[in-house]
Amino acid sequence: MTSAPSHARPSLPWVTPDLMTRRTRSFAEIRAVGGWVLWQERRPDEQGRSVVVGRAPDGTLHDLTPPEAQVGTDMHVYGGGAWAAEQHGPDMLVVFSDSKKGGLWRSFNGREAQPLCPATTQEGLTCRYADLSLQGGRLVCVREVEQAEGEELADLVEIDAQGGIRSLQSGADFYMSPRLSPDGRFLAFIAWQNPHMPWTETGLYVTDLSGSGGTFCLAGGTGQDCSVIGPFWDGQRLYALSDAAPADASSGHDRRWTPIAFEPEAAAEQGVVTWRACSLPPAPAEVGLPAWVFGQSCCAALSGGRLLARGVRHGVPVTLLYEPEQGWRDVLDGAVPDDVPVPLDDGSRFAWLNSPPEAPPALMIGTLDSAAGEREMVRQAWELPSDVVAADIALPETLSFPVEDGPGPLYAQFYSPAQGPHCEKVTGKPPLVVIVHGGPTGQARTDLSFKVQWWTCRGFAVLDVNYRGSTGFGRAYREALNGQWGVLDVQDCCRAVQGVIEKGLVDPQRCVIRGSSAGGLTVLSALAQSDLFVAGTSLYGVTDLRGLVEETHRFEARYLDGLIAPWPEGEDVYLARSPLSWPEKITAPVLFLHGDADRVVPLSQGQALQKQLPASSLHVYPGEGHGFRDADVIADSLARELAFYREVFAG
Repeated sequence: MTSAPSHARPSLPWVTPDLMTRRTRSFAEIRAVGGWVLWQERRPDEQGRSVVVGRAPDGTLHDLTPPEAQVGTDMHVYGGGAWAAEQHGPDMLVVFSDSKKGGLWRSFNGREAQPLCPATTQEGLTCRYADLSLQGGRLVCVREVEQAEGEELADLVEIDAQGGIRSLQSGADFYMSPRLSPDGRFLAFIAWQNPHMPWTETGLYVTDLSGSGGTFCLAGGTGQDCSVIGPFWDGQRLYALSDAAPADASSGHDRRWTPIAFEPEAAAEQGVVTWRACSLPPAPAEVGLPAWVFGQSCCAALSGGRLLARGVRHGVPVTLLYEPEQGWRDVLDGAVPDDVPVPLDDGSRFAWLNSPPEAPPALMIGTLDSAAGEREMVRQAWELPSDVVAADIALPETLSFPVEDGPGPLYAQFYSPAQGPHCEKVTGKPPLVVIVHGGPTGQARTDLSFKVQWWTCRGFAVLDVNYRGSTGFGRAYREALNGQWGVLDVQDCCRAVQGVIEKGLVDPQRCVIRGSSAGGLTVLSALAQSDLFVAGTSLYGVTDLRGLVEETHRFEARYLDGLIAPWPEGEDVYLARSPLSWPEKITAPVLFLHGDADRVVPLSQGQALQKQLPASSLHVYPGEGHGFRDADVIADSLARELAFYREVFAG
């Protein structure tokens, strides 16, 4: 199916493979440098190339990395934080990791890139660089070096203009967010050890680079049952986000990520600096995202001790302003920023990536109290077909459902079929597609998504479940899945489906379930444990937990210790929870979709189970990794899935 030319009426339904493959760009990591606004832009129409783009003070747009560059890093597989920029007189310097060539490179104003650090050590060991931070000509980042034997080693390094590398911190299993203080004396960073993940147990550290002091843990750390993320500076004050238990039980803080702050105090002995905690009221939302990627930012310092934050409240993004005298309040009414808005040089305006549920993502500039019509659109990811109207787009409705035990209520985003003129009409109650997000430490988003609208403009309802274990609802909600993956997530998905059936919103005889990565395991477990679903789709999903823990990459090598049981002591639990152990329980048809270059969940996972399920099929995408990136692959996979469900519904 292809869409009509732009001057004609759009095809029915309006979300076509052509629209998905030819017109969509994605934006990430917005930053302000001098009078410029910079961001990373992925371009499917250029074979998925990632570019650093800048908006100059005069409003013109410029590519700031050269055409031969591919900005990105595969550190931790998921990457992020692959570039940093700084203004040098009239020139804009961009330093970046290149995901094709490897190593670090630098470019002035998008001219031909010059090598800075090689992709390998003198011994021939592969190096990766991520979470780049450039300040006053000083570049710090996370480095990961593969070893001839054993796991990669990570450290924090400073890299000079000639490519010389000085290791600043080592010894921890993982690092992220190295941030220099404005005067360059202190380096703040996050570190953690196996078997933990950055959302389970991390520490905020600061080291004195002047040589007069050591390294101190200011919050969290080993054995503290606390996640600290996202450090940033405001003068000599250091901020971060922490989900530590409050000292005052009456504070109303239910262990969600919220800003904390520290200030230095000079001690009398030997010039060593100590740090004292500053009092901040908890934010009225969870301010933080699980650090699957580097380079995320959820909070920023403004003048006068103010803070700006991007949070999640009841599963919906909000923007919050903290003022010392007034406390917290909501701002940017009607805007839905992906990360915290970035303050521009004049201090009154901000730039952000807006991801609303009714329009394509766009880079915006405006004041905190500006109305939607007063905000400037810098660049839009893609354009809706000219004749698409509001009724063609399904909007999310946040639903909640009571749970019998543990933290709750359970949350989900429900989309009724769109009723516009460019949508397939629904007769009677609609079929339901249940979406199980990955992670499982992830969350159901509310922004306009082809992966939702593909179904809603074809007469399907969609239920995107924030099962317990999801982020955005505090630590207790997230930790409820500990030791219960494959059990509680399945119960929550089934409970949510039962809830919308009880409300009379969907056809109980035509409910299907789809999930990617970790969500694939939930899909297969739900098909085995419930008769609610007539079919399911596993996209690069987990089928063999024992095989996963033995084969997956370093970042997630011990992830399942918390979700399932310590490895290898709990091997029997891994076997009991693996769909590969009980194929006879899965009688509904299953579609497996997988890439053959997947480093997170190897293709062998899907192949092993599919062979044992007569009512199943497997399609393999050559060259695709974990999470389909190629636009044509995404379109093809959805078309296959649609045909699969319609065949099941037909009998």
